[in-house]
Amino acid sequence: MFAPLSNRSFRWLFSSNLAFFFAMGSQQVVRAWLAFDLTGSEFKLGMTMLAAAVPMFFMAPIGGVVADRLDRRSVIMAGQALGFASQALILLLIVTDNLVFWHLIASAVVMGSIFPFIMPARQAIVVNIVGKDGLPRALALSMAGMNATRIVGPAAGGVLISFGGVATAYALGVALFLTSLGCMLWVERSPPAPREIPLTLVAGVGEGFRYVRDQRLILVLLGFGLIPMFLAMPFQNLLVVFSEKVWQTGSVGLGILSSASGVGGLVGALYVASLGEGGRLWRMMSSAVLFGGLLLCFSFSPWFWLAVALVLVANIFVSIFQTLNNTAIQLLIPDQVRGRISSFLIMSFSLPLLGTAPISYLAEVYGAPLAVGAASAGAVVVALTFYLLSPTLRHLDAEISRSMSADR
Repeated sequence: MFAPLSNRSFRWLFSSNLAFFFAMGSQQVVRAWLAFDLTGSEFKLGMTMLAAAVPMFFMAPIGGVVADRLDRRSVIMAGQALGFASQALILLLIVTDNLVFWHLIASAVVMGSIFPFIMPARQAIVVNIVGKDGLPRALALSMAGMNATRIVGPAAGGVLISFGGVATAYALGVALFLTSLGCMLWVERSPPAPREIPLTLVAGVGEGFRYVRDQRLILVLLGFGLIPMFLAMPFQNLLVVFSEKVWQTGSVGLGILSSASGVGGLVGALYVASLGEGGRLWRMMSSAVLFGGLLLCFSFSPWFWLAVALVLVANIFVSIFQTLNNTAIQLLIPDQVRGRISSFLIMSFSLPLLGTAPISYLAEVYGAPLAVGAASAGAVVVALTFYLLSPTLRHLDAEISRSMSADR
């Protein structure tokens, strides 16, 4: 399970990932708290998420081209340096008591613009470091690390808001962004392999879209992974509403709910890291259905601690689903388009944020339980529809075995 950690560059990349996603998890809670505290509006809370999601969605293909054409380590470091600077500025505004709502919107736009450059390079560089045979466990460990930070990060954010204040909680995230940037100094450079590369950015983006269009299985996997996430995953950004309005547990309750999500994600990713080959499709399908069903139960739970248990188990299954789906795509694609295809996977980060705006509006009008419950049921229906209507998807395991045999 932990074999990839014997690789020095992967250890430093893994450490950088831990610090980066710890900061993201902590600041997601703090930003949500700030937005809701400043406005008291579920819809405006959703607008902060939308401000990050729109540039993230549209910049993702460009970030993928950059990851395929430039040294991937340098791309990551440049993006993280800009992210650190923007978050340090927000911290300064908090400390000087000058923060207003539009500052949060502007910060979200900046982070949403640089994230599509950082993440395709982060995902694509893994195979450069560990090779294709080591890729499944390396990606699963990366997902496990990311989900581990979702345990500690949100809990730290929620607790620090209560006991140290918002400025202290935000300062933790800023320090971790700087730590993540420092760790990348020890990762080996990853220049693009010599090959024929499109001369223009537009041509590079077009080549990526054509590849997805011509490779039906990749197209189906992208849709299968992204559409349910658009419907169901926005629940994470509405946890503050559940903690404040449904169970009245405040910032501590928000930290507990967010951490329970992270525990589930960690368990699910470690489970995938321990698996052998085969049985990928049925695990993906069962996990997608169980995630939606458990999240539906969470939405209408009358008790806080039952909701904590439900959200924990639901996130075990969504982590299994996402890790298996993303790994399947990485195993099937060639390295010359890896950055661009990885950029489409970034939509799994942006779509829940895009979905937060309409679901937060429904939550404001009809209540968060009904809005999240309806979205969860929709995610189950979409997952089952993909399986029933796509013979290509049903042959997934055979296609992966064929791809791995050809590379050996």
